[in-house]
Amino acid sequence: MKILFLTQYCPPEVGAPQNRIFEFAKQLKSFGHEVTILTAMPNYPKGEIFDDYKGKKIVKEELDGIKIVRTSIYATKEKTFVKRLRNYLSFTFSSVFQGAKHIEKQDVIITESPPLFLGWSGYVLSKMKKAKFIFNISDLWPESAVKLGVLHNKMLIKMSTWLEEFCYRKAAAVTGQTKGIVDNIISRGINKEKVHLITNGVDTEFFKKQNRDEEFRKSIGIEDKFSICYAGIHGIAQGLEVVIDAAELLKEHTNIQIVFIGDGPEKKELINRAKDKGLTNVTFLPVQPKSNMPKIIASMDATVIPLKKLDLFKGALPSKMFEALASELPIVLAVEGEAERLINEANAGITVEPENSKKIAEAIVKLYKNEEFRNTLGSNGRKYVIENYSREKITRRLEKILLNL
Repeated sequence: MKILFLTQYCPPEVGAPQNRIFEFAKQLKSFGHEVTILTAMPNYPKGEIFDDYKGKKIVKEELDGIKIVRTSIYATKEKTFVKRLRNYLSFTFSSVFQGAKHIEKQDVIITESPPLFLGWSGYVLSKMKKAKFIFNISDLWPESAVKLGVLHNKMLIKMSTWLEEFCYRKAAAVTGQTKGIVDNIISRGINKEKVHLITNGVDTEFFKKQNRDEEFRKSIGIEDKFSICYAGIHGIAQGLEVVIDAAELLKEHTNIQIVFIGDGPEKKELINRAKDKGLTNVTFLPVQPKSNMPKIIASMDATVIPLKKLDLFKGALPSKMFEALASELPIVLAVEGEAERLINEANAGITVEPENSKKIAEAIVKLYKNEEFRNTLGSNGRKYVIENYSREKITRRLEKILLNL
């Protein structure tokens, strides 16, 4: 097949959607399909076009054998709703009006949402290229924006909901990243025969325990410490202030260090919070190249994964969870619902109530004090992820859906 991925996010940017889509693209190419990605000029998460792409309207390149076509986007460091909307809409239109002429006829176009507005672009491009329109949902929008308090405009909510349901109806297939997302879509009256669960996954050869690097641990000052990391976007949804508060409760445990890796709109706030509390047991590292992540994750002793205490997140499966499982890191999970059930079923971590810094601190101490317990949880996690969430198996599932169309 000739397969086009339409997504606002793509390497060299670092992040969950970037990794997931690019890994799907590479796997599908290895299965013998011709894969192209239509995406924006890289600018995430800094809100600034990367140096090599500045001043360009179209860039055509190849990454790991995948053809990439990049079109313009309005990049902004400001997090106001109007500026973010302009950011989304700029690529929504440039992907069609600039990108279409550089894209050959396709068999399928897989469109990633959010941003939801890209659903319109995917639908229009599918008509232009005589392709099947596949709508992939990694986050329910506008619902998540409303519940996180970042979208209030009633007219925009109404229009977004209409566009969301239009895309569901027009798609030849709708894929959801979690069972919660799939159930939500079916509950809207969408034909369940065309709604499919395609979860996050992980390359278990890329992420593994053997990547641990003592020199790296030494370079960031954790060689003799029990280090628990958070690696990912520092955003509103994660509620990472709860981890800073847990660090405050752990001050007396001088051998425990919490390491934050990544960037996002809340990072400055978190650094200030740690500074105000006078915490020396918290380390902040910048965004790392994807190639460094297996080493960094494996060099930690455990990981903490929080989300805000909202019904919305009961259907979430954070991608960082799978990388930790594959690397045999025990997980302190402060998420309710689907992710909680997965960790308990795998017996690969300690699940606690979201937004409860005391419970997070207690779980960290429990792991710190019992190495045998840590190792058991770690090996359970890797075994579970190999059996259920290997990237190759999940991509085969996606390939079957596409071939059936």
